[in-house]
Amino acid sequence: MRITNTLTGKKEEFIPQKEGEVRIYVCGPTVYNFVHLGNSRPAITFDAFRRYLEYRGYKVILTQNFTDIDDKIIVKAIEEGVNATEIAERYIVQYWKDSMALGIRPANFHPRTTHYVDEIIEFIQDLIAKGYAYVADGDVYFDVSAFDDYGRLSGRKLEELIVGARIQPGEKKKSPEDFALWKAAKENEPYWESPWGKGRPGWHIECSVMSTCILGETFDIHAGGSDLIFPHHENERAQSEARYGKTFARYWMHNGMMRFAGSKMSKSLGNFITIKEAVRKYGKDAVRYFIFSKHYRSPIDYSEEMLQETKTAVSRGNKILNDFEANLDESHPFARKSPWMEEKIAEFTEYLDDDFNTPKALSLIFELINEIVNSTDEQRKFEAYHLVRNEFGPVLGLFDIPESQSFDLDGLVQILIDLRGQFRKEKNFEKSDEIRDRLMNLGIKLMDTPEGTKWTL
Repeated sequence: MRITNTLTGKKEEFIPQKEGEVRIYVCGPTVYNFVHLGNSRPAITFDAFRRYLEYRGYKVILTQNFTDIDDKIIVKAIEEGVNATEIAERYIVQYWKDSMALGIRPANFHPRTTHYVDEIIEFIQDLIAKGYAYVADGDVYFDVSAFDDYGRLSGRKLEELIVGARIQPGEKKKSPEDFALWKAAKENEPYWESPWGKGRPGWHIECSVMSTCILGETFDIHAGGSDLIFPHHENERAQSEARYGKTFARYWMHNGMMRFAGSKMSKSLGNFITIKEAVRKYGKDAVRYFIFSKHYRSPIDYSEEMLQETKTAVSRGNKILNDFEANLDESHPFARKSPWMEEKIAEFTEYLDDDFNTPKALSLIFELINEIVNSTDEQRKFEAYHLVRNEFGPVLGLFDIPESQSFDLDGLVQILIDLRGQFRKEKNFEKSDEIRDRLMNLGIKLMDTPEGTKWTL
């Protein structure tokens, strides 16, 4: 298996630290708002990569964090007049709902920053003792100049970072490129007691602490979106290797960004679609297919037209599989994998062993679906069905279980609302009332408002 290691910029043979076991850390969400489709790309990508490692026989220990204390969470809490914990809990619950809707399996560990404050303080104390960090009036900063290898992950030279950098008002750091490990508490902010006074962790330190506490001082793969390479992952690597004096993550994997009209999909720009809306409109399989249709390291452009095409493709695939399954004799003999099946399995693993090339793996899956339709050999059809449903589909989280044929409930109810509105214009109140009452019997309540007719379940 070969993967592109961001640290070296090369495609390298993947050799885990411990034979047969892979330890992975994936940066998780800052829980202050709904997760959008762009946020889901690393979660979907590395969910499937983990599944593939397990398919290849590895034991995988996956950790994905929740950042549950952060400037954005505090701002949101102040805006709503609640505490930061309430905001974090609300969006962690929503994250689980979205993940389940997308077929993303939970990691083995989902640590939260606020559960590791003692370990964070200990980590920072060690950095200060080793000369890599300094205290400045209640804040603690990492001294970038003390770490000789800074910038290697992102390919940036320290002297280039210094040019044009500025110390923001209120910051007390020595150099503009230094970054906060601990932030002194401002008025009305949540805080923890520390040797430097009341405060809270900086962003970068939390992932270093949670990853090493759970996976060890050196682990196999650190993964996340390419937007995190600098400064987040660069800073993680610097502070972790400064403390332990050894390699932090042996391989770094980064997925490309999802773009909306050429710009990164972002809550701050307002150019995003939520997971809930995407799954409702297109379905789980179509969203995952859309993500896997591009190589994980390449950027991907959000396109309603493309998602509609993927919805059509997976709906056809599911129908073929469901129809075949409906007529399947469960006593059909299937003693061992045939040479043809072994050939297809070898092809599938060849594609995914080559830097997790999901577009080629997808092509193979649809080739097999077409085999179910076009082959005149019943045994070949059965083998193709088995490979899609039980071998390859579960690796990508596609076609892994029979999917009920979904439809657009919003659109259907709107047609009936429009028809009822036409009857009311024609003063045919008997028919309009009949539509309202029959919908009510089905559990759909219509409400006539000044803004038009609304409905609810």
